[in-house]
Amino acid sequence: MLILLPPSEGKASEGNGPPVGELSFPALDKARKRVLNGLVRASKRRDALDVLGLTPGLAGELAKNTELKTAPTLPAAELYTGVLYDNLGLATLDEESRRRAEERLVIFSGLWGVVKITDRIPPYRLSMGVNMPALGGLAAFWRPLVTKELERVPGLVVDLRSSTYAGAWQPGERSVTVRVFRDGKVVSHMAKATRGEIARALLRQDAEPAGPDDLAKILDGLGYTVDLAEPTRPRRPWALDVHVTD
Repeated sequence: MLILLPPSEGKASEGNGPPVGELSFPALDKARKRVLNGLVRASKRRDALDVLGLTPGLAGELAKNTELKTAPTLPAAELYTGVLYDNLGLATLDEESRRRAEERLVIFSGLWGVVKITDRIPPYRLSMGVNMPALGGLAAFWRPLVTKELERVPGLVVDLRSSTYAGAWQPGERSVTVRVFRDGKVVSHMAKATRGEIARALLRQDAEPAGPDDLAKILDGLGYTVDLAEPTRPRRPWALDVHVTD
């Protein structure tokens, strides 16, 4: 099973380890270097905020981007913060659940493509939604490369990504997209919290769901109210709607 996560806009302020080196999915390294070089150049432009889709209040992030090649790193498990990762609570998982997290969690990134939680990377600011000069839209840039890597991994795919990052890989009928509803409406902030809780619950399960039906049964057994819908057409994911009240 793979559990797909978005990154978080909020990140730890600095690392404490050596500059970025070997990462998971080494076949992506050449592309990572291209995006990294492009980000450093873009962050030095006068119109950098516009190019990277940042508000004036985030101007300080540009300086970090220009130093990424030598910046101290930390594990992705510690880098990403925010509501989803707070509720995922990687630091408080037991040993077996942590081992599953290292195997199953895949974090999508506009800069690195995809990483595992053990990969050491520096704090950065780059959304998958950016149209990078000379590279184009990052979701389209990463899609063929990430697809080639992740299609090799068998099993159910539980998709907890936001729409911005979902464009970088579309796993098709072996995947389940988790949506969160309250009072019949899709919710945003609460969705992040619920997705983090679901990821944590799945990591703590000794049994691995064999398919969408098994996933729905597991979440139902954990107290979630869920509705499972089959793909609407070939090569589309299943949809698992989680209904929350608080």
